[in-house]
Amino acid sequence: MEGEGGAREPGSGIARVDPYGFERPKDFDYVSYEEFFSRYLVILTRRAIKWSKLLKGNNRIQKSLKVKRYIRKGIPNEHRALIWMIVSGAQANMEQNPGYYNKLLEDMNRTFPDNVQFRKTANPCLQQTLYNVLVAYGHHNKTVGYCQGMNFIAGYLILITKNEEESFWLLDALIGRILPDYYSPAMMGLKTDQEVLGELVRKKVPAVAELMDRHGVMWTLIVSRWFICLFIDILPVETVLRIWDCIFYEGSKIIFRVALALIKQHQAFILEATNLPDICDKFKQITRGTFVTECHTFMQGQSRRCWFQSSWHWVPLPGTHTIGWLQRGRTWIWRSAPFLLVVLLLRRGMGLVLGHSR
Repeated sequence: MEGEGGAREPGSGIARVDPYGFERPKDFDYVSYEEFFSRYLVILTRRAIKWSKLLKGNNRIQKSLKVKRYIRKGIPNEHRALIWMIVSGAQANMEQNPGYYNKLLEDMNRTFPDNVQFRKTANPCLQQTLYNVLVAYGHHNKTVGYCQGMNFIAGYLILITKNEEESFWLLDALIGRILPDYYSPAMMGLKTDQEVLGELVRKKVPAVAELMDRHGVMWTLIVSRWFICLFIDILPVETVLRIWDCIFYEGSKIIFRVALALIKQHQAFILEATNLPDICDKFKQITRGTFVTECHTFMQGQSRRCWFQSSWHWVPLPGTHTIGWLQRGRTWIWRSAPFLLVVLLLRRGMGLVLGHSR
């Protein structure tokens, strides 16, 4: 991967532009990264051999404990698009709807390519591909249409799959099934999950929760981009891809695991904050450095932690409602009664119950 062509930093074997096309920042630590990647390359090679044996030239796999274990240890980039398509259900949806994506493209307003934001500046022009996927999805899911953050998600999918139609169906799997109501106009799923993270921090890292309460800091201010962009432009690219490997297989609970790991690992550093700007700065800084760059060690640590138990936890929200969560399933159940409104939000990996407080 890092062996690909391109201008290199003097004295380093690492290219200034990463294999996915992102320019490395001016303050990028080439020495530390080269040390990490020399170790990680051994792991990648070993995992690639194991995945090749697992697939054996077959483009079909069944979900199993073995596959789950393999995914947690990382999907080689040459197999990543295929595995994402299969385990997310996007492959099945695409096969059940042949020609559907092309039909959406035919229906698009053809004047938008003249917009300055979509000028061709590269060959091939991924900007046009991104445009196609986003506009097609807007036609497909009119309730969501386009929401801030979707461009980053779709862009990453295109970089990995190099295929418009597969990117479209993976986007549909994320927005329609794995992260329901994250990108809807009300963003209820996004808001709820951020509240849940706040309560998890209160339970697992109470000192940080107390700091946030003392300074009146809302979790939305701190972590909204973690959730809505799935750590894009927050964590290093390789780490983001390893997180996504697990999200496609295990669902949104991985976001909570990663967020909690970052906060718990850097608890002492966060607690040094003395005001709101300081807290915001601390949370920016904890997403940098060796801890998150060492993606294999980082993700192996998440799979060993057991953040989610079978017990109930309750999250106080403004007004007269409380929200509780547990590990399994999600669906919507409404009970209408003067004294009780129950909304059982069964989403991937966690369930939520909304009801009147007594």
